[in-house]
Amino acid sequence: MGNTFSNIGVFLLATIGALFLFAVLLRFMLQVARADFYNPISQGIVKVTNPLLRPLRKMVPGLFGIDMASIILALLVGWVMIMGAGFLVGAGLLNPLSALLWSLIGCLMTLIAILFVGMLISIVVSWIAPHSSHPALMLLRQLLEPVYAPVRKIIPPLGVIDISPIFVFILLTVADKLLLGFAQSAQMPPVVYNLFWHIPF
Repeated sequence: MGNTFSNIGVFLLATIGALFLFAVLLRFMLQVARADFYNPISQGIVKVTNPLLRPLRKMVPGLFGIDMASIILALLVGWVMIMGAGFLVGAGLLNPLSALLWSLIGCLMTLIAILFVGMLISIVVSWIAPHSSHPALMLLRQLLEPVYAPVRKIIPPLGVIDISPIFVFILLTVADKLLLGFAQSAQMPPVVYNLFWHIPF
């Protein structure tokens, strides 16, 4: 019975924590992409993350135009998820520094998964509703553009066919596999690895 409650606790922690981490990473991506903050979805992300992000920004200034407060908050969210999961599974107090390293790896894996799934959605929608002006799709295009742009400089479109997503998919998959190797080298426990989102195959 104890294992059942422990598993439920880890599930709830992973679900709630991952959703909030998703919002924090999206907030960071909004800033990097200079996306439309007046988009209703952007406004929703801002409202969800502001209660923790605003106080943190008073202590953590930006660096070279990068929203360092969002990065720190994402790491802290991952760290809390890891420490909480360790307590719930009976592992006791995990090494805080190891948990911070695992959090960094987990946040990067989650960021890659967000980009990967976002690209899949964007490609499918471009086939079935290429001229859609839905706020979610418009925001998605803005968030993905900084990922596509460097690849397009090296591999330009072939006429009307943009092949940059193919190479971005490859790069994201390679990065995800590298992070898995880092996670194994850092002795990240399976319960911690499963707290974070990954590329879905």
